Amino acid sequence: MKILIIEDESLLADSIQSFLTKKGFEVDVAYDGEEGREYAELGIYDLVILDVMLPKMDGYEIARRIRAKRLGTPILMLTAKSELEDRIAGLNSGADYYLTKPFDTRELLACINALLRRKGDQVDEITFGNTSLDLSSAMLICGKNNVRLSAKEFDIMLPLFQAGEKILSKEMLLTRVWGYDSDAVENHVEVYIGFLRKKLASIGSNVRIEAIRRLGYHLEVSEHD
Repeated sequence: MKILIIEDESLLADSIQSFLTKKGFEVDVAYDGEEGREYAELGIYDLVILDVMLPKMDGYEIARRIRAKRLGTPILMLTAKSELEDRIAGLNSGADYYLTKPFDTRELLACINALLRRKGDQVDEITFGNTSLDLSSAMLICGKNNVRLSAKEFDIMLPLFQAGEKILSKEMLLTRVWGYDSDAVENHVEVYIGFLRKKLASIGSNVRIEAIRRLGYHLEVSEHD
């Protein structure tokens, strides 16, 4: 299960990330509202833990943006505000549950498990063009042909498949795959994009990873295949 934390208090965000990682979840963190919105709109997370008061974009607006994209990702909203009006505002913006700070980690975990149980069936395969990405085996499949992706190849290909024609920046891919504190540079992303292009071609896929100058990458379906 993959969880996104959008929280600008780094000590709190990092402590929640550490706690949930120990519980077996895969956890990403965004420290401002705009970056958090971009991550959440990828649609690759099983749950979003969302603070209300954030720089660049508040949690209410992020929740509304997520729902406007018709994403059903469960949203657990965190806030220091406990007034009824604030809880109503959070739920009306699209949150599924409202947890007031400070909270016990046992209560947080119980809320997460309850929301994940409600989510229902998980998607096991994503399709774009004539090609599918199998999430359980990390295989690219095109007709009778298939090829397995390495861990980093999969971590780059998954958000690309989720985003489809939407452009993802090199910076976002770099942070997602190598982390905030890594010494990796944008050239690492370019190298792995090259690997993925070769693997798509090797199975006869009509999917192309296109580079948009100064913006990033997105997927296109070639009309010639």
